[in-house]
Amino acid sequence: MDVNRKNTLLIVLSFFSIYVIWGSTYLLNKIAVSEISPMILSSTRFIIAGLIIFSIAKILKLSLAISKKQLLNACIAGFLFLTYGNGVFVWALKYVDSGFAALEASTQPLIVLLLMRLFYKKKIQKMSMIGVCLGIIGIYLLVSQHQITTGEDSLMGIVMIFSCVVSWSAGSLFVVNADLHKNFFVNAGYQMIAGGIFLLIFSLILGEEWISPFALSGKVQLSMFLLIIFGSIVAFTAFNYLLKIVSTEKVATSSFVNPVIAMLLGWYVLDEQLTLQSIVAAAILLTGVYFINSKKNLK
Repeated sequence: MDVNRKNTLLIVLSFFSIYVIWGSTYLLNKIAVSEISPMILSSTRFIIAGLIIFSIAKILKLSLAISKKQLLNACIAGFLFLTYGNGVFVWALKYVDSGFAALEASTQPLIVLLLMRLFYKKKIQKMSMIGVCLGIIGIYLLVSQHQITTGEDSLMGIVMIFSCVVSWSAGSLFVVNADLHKNFFVNAGYQMIAGGIFLLIFSLILGEEWISPFALSGKVQLSMFLLIIFGSIVAFTAFNYLLKIVSTEKVATSSFVNPVIAMLLGWYVLDEQLTLQSIVAAAILLTGVYFINSKKNLK
């Protein structure tokens, strides 16, 4: 297999990881958070995954050496992606259905586009403007559902999830130009360790209750295993790799597929509510994102 074909295969597999595997993590997190406090869940997941990555790197004789600047940037990325972007997101799943949360997260390409306009002065093309307008309509339809947002906690969960999407989008733009460890596998490990430590600190500050892993049910133990191996090590490494290979907007398209998988799994496994308005909102959101990415919309 020549280098180009090998790289193409790696890119395809990486997109599959952030599309399909991350789509299933909404369900896995929803199951796990039913028995584990959210900050503990996320910190445990990322610290263990980071240590496994470092162990594999040592076996493969990959250098773990990192400069102070690279370490600082890894900490910033770890905080934006994992501490806030994921940790707070998992916390919000206590109040919002996993499929609904995934639909709200599908606004990420819109947020990336607007942040690029705000901070990098990138001009938004007409097609993208249509996409942004459709996205706003889709978001309104999504969060205006009385049967989903009747409680105060639900509204708080919706707002926090949106802030997580902003944090993740900002992290995506930050990583593109940041000085980080040259090996994307090792780089992912540093980000996970940093993000996990921050989450551990917040968990202690919040006084979350710790529980022995042996006291967890079988389904939660399985969810944790899948989150660590596939959701963290495989998919997050693939995500870091793609950010250095393809454009940020294309990587953000993972939020096209994630909501569909999350909604179907949430409906099938957890019997979550799948409303007609959610389906219409999803269609409008995905159409908006298609307009943004259908052509070269930034210049």
